[in-house]
Amino acid sequence: MKSITITILETSDVHGNIFPINYGNNEPAGLGLAKIATVIKQERSRNPNTIVIDNGDLIQGTPLTYHFVRSNNKKINPMIKLLNHLKYDAAVVGNHEFNYGMKVLQQVIEESTFPWLSANILNDKGNPFIGKPYIIVDLEDGIKAAVLGVTTHFIPNWENPDHIKGLTFGDAFETTKKWVEKIRKQENPDLMIVSYHGGFEAELETGEPSEKLTGENQGYLICKEIDGIDLLLTGHQHRTLAGTVNGVPIVQPSFNGQAIGKVTLQLSKCDERWKITEAKPEILFVSEIEVDNRSIELVEEYEKETQAWLDQPIGQVIGDMTIDDPLKARLYDHPLIEFINKVQMDVAKVAISNTALFNNISKGFPSKITMRDIVSSYIYPNTLSVIRISGKDLKEALERSAGYFMLENGEVVVNPSFTTPKPQHYNYDMWEGINYTFDLSKPIGERVVELTFEGKPIRPDSKYDVVMNNYRAGGGGEYLMFKDKPIIKDIPLDMTELIANYILKRGTIKATVDENRKVIW
Repeated sequence: MKSITITILETSDVHGNIFPINYGNNEPAGLGLAKIATVIKQERSRNPNTIVIDNGDLIQGTPLTYHFVRSNNKKINPMIKLLNHLKYDAAVVGNHEFNYGMKVLQQVIEESTFPWLSANILNDKGNPFIGKPYIIVDLEDGIKAAVLGVTTHFIPNWENPDHIKGLTFGDAFETTKKWVEKIRKQENPDLMIVSYHGGFEAELETGEPSEKLTGENQGYLICKEIDGIDLLLTGHQHRTLAGTVNGVPIVQPSFNGQAIGKVTLQLSKCDERWKITEAKPEILFVSEIEVDNRSIELVEEYEKETQAWLDQPIGQVIGDMTIDDPLKARLYDHPLIEFINKVQMDVAKVAISNTALFNNISKGFPSKITMRDIVSSYIYPNTLSVIRISGKDLKEALERSAGYFMLENGEVVVNPSFTTPKPQHYNYDMWEGINYTFDLSKPIGERVVELTFEGKPIRPDSKYDVVMNNYRAGGGGEYLMFKDKPIIKDIPLDMTELIANYILKRGTIKATVDENRKVIW
């Protein structure tokens, strides 16, 4: 009986990370595509029957990629330059591929020597908007591997509408089911791989829901209810997963280029058909892997330009806008959060704003501010929207945020629903322009004990114009009370640019707190 080993490698949610550094301080970090490149080259040299797929969220996420797009650079996108060099077989469109607009995405697709896939993102004629739902990879001994690309259909809940104009996002599960049946019938592949930029909505072992079943993640449903899938590559959730669901091998390789997913399949020929006799899914972390020097050389020029841009002085702070304890910055009014809200209100010309401290790494602004400080504190390429909401919506949003905290033995801790299966600190909002108090001794959903605007209680049926980032305005982070609300104004500039412009105009900014928000317990 003849047998062949096939290796499938998956990157996902690389988010613009090539170099093994933290751009906030330039300290070494055990991640990046330059390290992953070493693994890919090693695996290809060991086994010519190797398929390499990127599963989405590739071109956005670091100052390197942001500066490249911002500078209207005529050169090829650095991420694409590397994937071309590494001879990727295909890439799947992720939700963050749309962040810089359709023109940038189309350029990325044109520059790629590999096809981009997404079966469920459709143009106005009802066809896959990039033309390719799947590819066939021909391997040794005539083995045919089909790779179907699918993207979470939840994108309209987050993305700037101008960036996805004319597109329809079909249900990922239903699209996968349709195309797997079609490919099986028309192509008769020996191997059916689905690369899904989405994650798992349920516990892999039990099937118990692990999040609200919004449709954002459908990996468990795909494995459970679609026949004919030999391997599911996943992402989007930034989790580290390797295992099987309903007999289907699955991987999800972390995020920011910290790891690569590897699935080793043993195929044996029996009765003129190839069958999978063994499957080994695993995650290879690259922290101890040396960088691939050729990959570094290819993009070194981009990095030098980025570093020079990051160190440009912007202005200075009077007072203290640094963060030494992220939990305290969320519990008590903090100058950095107040400042960001002030920028948003100034740009939008409204009196109420919300924002978040996106992670626990941000150090805030030192006394002398550079672009590096801004991009390390405001890490997402958000734009702003002003939406009109009711007092009832506003209170519901505050209750959602108040659920971020829990009490354990009288101490305030973060609710695990905001940390598991991935950290979601960015879903705790802090507001400016209103006065409010959370009482953590009360049940979740009943914690807002004071809520006023301009000295008067906020009425459930009154209307208020609020500025917030586009992700939140679309209902992202389970803030469904904001979804489909009237959009009064869109501010299309990236928030880092708005912050930089605000500081450049003034030269000096002051660290202030008006103590409009309180948390008691």
